[in-house]
Amino acid sequence: MVVFAVPAEVAVILLDIEGTTTPITYVKDTLFPYIKDNVKEYLRAHWEEEECQQDISLLRKQAEEDSNLDGVVPIPLETGNGEDEVEQVIQAVVDNVHWQMSLDRKTTALKQLQGHMWRAAYATGRMKGEFFQDVVPAIRKWREAGMKVYIYSSGSVEAQKLLFGYSTEGDILELFDGHFDTKIGHKVESESYRRIASSIGCSTNNVLFLTDVTREANAAEEADMHVAVVVRPGNAGLTDDEKSYYSLITSFNELFLPSST
Repeated sequence: MVVFAVPAEVAVILLDIEGTTTPITYVKDTLFPYIKDNVKEYLRAHWEEEECQQDISLLRKQAEEDSNLDGVVPIPLETGNGEDEVEQVIQAVVDNVHWQMSLDRKTTALKQLQGHMWRAAYATGRMKGEFFQDVVPAIRKWREAGMKVYIYSSGSVEAQKLLFGYSTEGDILELFDGHFDTKIGHKVESESYRRIASSIGCSTNNVLFLTDVTREANAAEEADMHVAVVVRPGNAGLTDDEKSYYSLITSFNELFLPSST
């Protein structure tokens, strides 16, 4: 087994989710298809609720900003002309959501609606968060060793908390000291990692970041964080240069903490 010796100055472990704690297949085959398959049903069921109307307003504003993009679907305003008009607006929202998702866009408007839909699905037991087998036992050991553990994902903080709060392992939110999403900055920008360290109250070189994406690893490294690239089934392949440059792990069990000596 490969062993990655965690540097002595590391006191915080920062985790990516997709491809690191959670199989990419769960995100691609469960989370996103659920949105595509159920968005119309969800909008019809929650149409009169203020939260749903706020989601639609945000999507409508985003569509206006996207008006110069090919394939964008505008979302008309309601004029109060009955059920047929409501159905037309719902269909426009559905088409807009499908269009954004086909381009793998990560707009706040889209992520907000997705988060609310996932919340309803998790709460009713229609889905549960999934993790690689080594993840939860390893995080418990890190916590017992005095490490702080944070999450940094492009998915919203709300979506992150749903994943860990309604999981196959039960509610494991207590294992994490905090959550970050792209509101703190994009994951391929080094400044985001400096902001995270500042928010935690430590130096960047006190943090070990685990991710499956080398562009993210590079950004964290530029900010003087320690980095290991996680190689999991289903993750994108690495080039020979990436394999030789980065520290690689295939399981969280391969991290050897300073306190373990």
